[in-house]
Amino acid sequence: MRLRPDPFTLVLLAAIAAASLRPAQGTAAEWLGLLGTLAVAVLFFIHGAALSRDQIRAGATHWRLHLFIAALTFLLFPLLVLPIDGLAPRWIPEDLALGFLYLGVLPSAVSSSIAFTAMARGNVPAGICSAAASNVFGMMLTPFLLMLLVSTTGDGGFDTLQALRDIVLQLLLPFALGHGLRHWLGPWLDRHPGFSARYDQGVILLIVYAAFSQSVASGLWQQLPVTAIVLAVALCLLLLVILLALTTWLSRRAGFNRADEIAAVFCGSKKSLASGLPMAKVLFAGHPGFGMIILPIICYNQIQILVGAALAQRYLKQAEDSQ
Repeated sequence: MRLRPDPFTLVLLAAIAAASLRPAQGTAAEWLGLLGTLAVAVLFFIHGAALSRDQIRAGATHWRLHLFIAALTFLLFPLLVLPIDGLAPRWIPEDLALGFLYLGVLPSAVSSSIAFTAMARGNVPAGICSAAASNVFGMMLTPFLLMLLVSTTGDGGFDTLQALRDIVLQLLLPFALGHGLRHWLGPWLDRHPGFSARYDQGVILLIVYAAFSQSVASGLWQQLPVTAIVLAVALCLLLLVILLALTTWLSRRAGFNRADEIAAVFCGSKKSLASGLPMAKVLFAGHPGFGMIILPIICYNQIQILVGAALAQRYLKQAEDSQ
């Protein structure tokens, strides 16, 4: 099976190239930053309005599977990325190592996790519930887990109190307001499911362009050698392979059936770019190495989509062969 990048991956790479060649500077960069802050708040407002309480209830009783996926996302993954910090500063820059710590504490991806679970004929209701809960609780868990990892590794440059305040004001409050208005906004969002996805992608492109503009102006490509980029991609691939292998093995050891195993594999191994970049903009606001910090989540996201598509096809073929 050929692994081809999806169109959004190509657009994402184009945004990075544009920021590298023509970075926003001065007043344009300031306005771009303000626009990004507003766009992130609106994004979480939309997600709050789109979150259905019926989806939360669907599969919520399967608590063993939800706890298992949550442990993979917020416990096993952070433990796996922790040793990467030891590679800095000799092998990779410190900001890139911080980016891997951040990758480790992010919530699960929602859309790709559910899409691959459905394609592979897994437990879709439980997958929806786990992925949605991961993102809701991730807004609170991610900054605390990142604070814990940073304090463990001794990395600096992270203002915890400021980050927590911004998380509440820019993420949690808009999310709560949006969910409170779901009665009025929800039906329209349900009738136009593509709107949220397109807006997510637009915000991601805005953040990526602004982040790399800021980092390029600060000398990103002079500070980030090609060997570090290659190592970052290799580490992302290695992390995903280890997660997939451990998740499959642990799922079977826990006695989950095939459908639950599929949901655990896809929801437990993925990390959310849609939530990760907006939260990074809040957590690392003004950080000169912001582009380097978000590089691992961008690399990991593209790798997880390519590998996930192949794995889902494999599960589907096994299901069809067994019929």
